[in-house]
Amino acid sequence: MLVWLEEDGWRAVQHAARKEHRPALKLWEGQDWPAVVRRMDIGTQDDEICLGLPLPPDEDSGEKVRISLRAHVGHISKAAPAVDLRAALRSSGPWRERLTALEQDAAGMGLRVYGSLAMQALTGLLYVSPSSDVDVLFHPTSRKQLDDGVALLSRHAAQLPLDGEIVFPGGQAVSWKEWRMAMAHPAKVIVKELLSVRLADIASLLATLEDV
Repeated sequence: MLVWLEEDGWRAVQHAARKEHRPALKLWEGQDWPAVVRRMDIGTQDDEICLGLPLPPDEDSGEKVRISLRAHVGHISKAAPAVDLRAALRSSGPWRERLTALEQDAAGMGLRVYGSLAMQALTGLLYVSPSSDVDVLFHPTSRKQLDDGVALLSRHAAQLPLDGEIVFPGGQAVSWKEWRMAMAHPAKVIVKELLSVRLADIASLLATLEDV
């Protein structure tokens, strides 16, 4: 999820931030760019939300700085899902032709992106490098759609550095590559949720989908 903060929210996170992070936070506020919802910290209050603000890689060192924030839920001006794949195509550089083919093949699946490609599409800053992955989010509602989606991503991964997650109903996220391996060689998978990371068996996740 993407979150935009009101003026009071930016003022509060800047006050709590480390000094070296404040110029970036002021830039984000001035441009009205969103932060990214991240896993909740231990001790987070019920009226707080944990956010992340990934900065572009340093031009010289390649270092990636990720600023962790906490904001009051009352300071959120709006929220939105991750960036739609189609909306990110114009920012995809050398991947554009192959990502366009993926987007066309995935019609109706609602693929979304996060990570470097999404941040570049949102801000116009240079995040994508030759070593970047294309992080996709896939939200299946049925077992058939799940199988079709994993097969589709597997085919296109031969031409693209695809990574990312399947998001099952209820927000349970599993690496699509790990899921593919677990289906071939039955094993538990790592499930990421807003409040925790845990191991789960395949059957429990399949049970959340329509049996069609």
